[in-house]
Amino acid sequence: MRTVAAIVGGVAGLGLLGLLWPEPDRAIQPVRQLSPADLAKPPSRSITLLVIGLDSNRPGDSLNQAAPPGPANVDALLLVRVNPQGPLQVLTLPTNLAVRLPGQSQPVGLGRLYRLGGPALLADAVRQLVALDSGQPERYLVMGRSTLRSLVDGLGSIAANPSLALRYSDRSQSFSINLQGGLQRLTGNQVEQLARYQDPTRPEDSRQDNQQLVVRSLLREMALPDQLGQLSGLVKSLNAGVVTNLSQAETLSLLAAALSHGEAVEFSRVPLAPGSANVPLRQIARSAPEPLWPAPPTAN
Repeated sequence: MRTVAAIVGGVAGLGLLGLLWPEPDRAIQPVRQLSPADLAKPPSRSITLLVIGLDSNRPGDSLNQAAPPGPANVDALLLVRVNPQGPLQVLTLPTNLAVRLPGQSQPVGLGRLYRLGGPALLADAVRQLVALDSGQPERYLVMGRSTLRSLVDGLGSIAANPSLALRYSDRSQSFSINLQGGLQRLTGNQVEQLARYQDPTRPEDSRQDNQQLVVRSLLREMALPDQLGQLSGLVKSLNAGVVTNLSQAETLSLLAAALSHGEAVEFSRVPLAPGSANVPLRQIARSAPEPLWPAPPTAN
């Protein structure tokens, strides 16, 4: 009987402890944070993507949003390699690089090839320039300025840290840049200002510096757990403003690989020989490395 009484007392004691320290409510248990792996399965190998940024609001616009007004031009040209085994690799290509088409006596700027033959002609020229394997770049993405603004505004804003205050005004374009220096949250319009700004003393280098800052800031923002959950819907909403041969699933797969390394990006540039005011097109500097773009990382 004493044994039975002890068991009953023990059970009663456990019940009393349950009243004092009740089982935690599952509804308030911490929710597992999303990671880039939740977006999609990353690609099994490196994928090259040619990003073509236009100076019009949308790829289909007949006129640009620049001065002088006219047909849309390539405003930014990035060759991106998404690596499942390592960080993103980005090669900035100068749009004013002189290239010569077969059968043509005069060179044209690399960026002009988009107007002459669309993404296919531009991709062919980039393949030869960078000595890529046949079939690369495998994917392309053409976007106007409104897509960049919509992407940033869809994220709410992004954190960026311009080293200096940026000031510029162009009445012919009804466009102005007015950004403070230092760490701040930027809206879509402000990010466009940052991406377009050119320091008069070093116009090409400064613009590439700012484009790199925008890329790093976007990657950092999209990799946040609170943002990962909405990326699928955001990517889908942006489809109407881009021209691409990427599917929705492929886009999310590339994002999963790129964001898994945070804002770690290996940027490269094509060094140009000194130019002149009378000749807007530029040549590759003799000191340029070979190859122009480092090889992708190998799997461990």
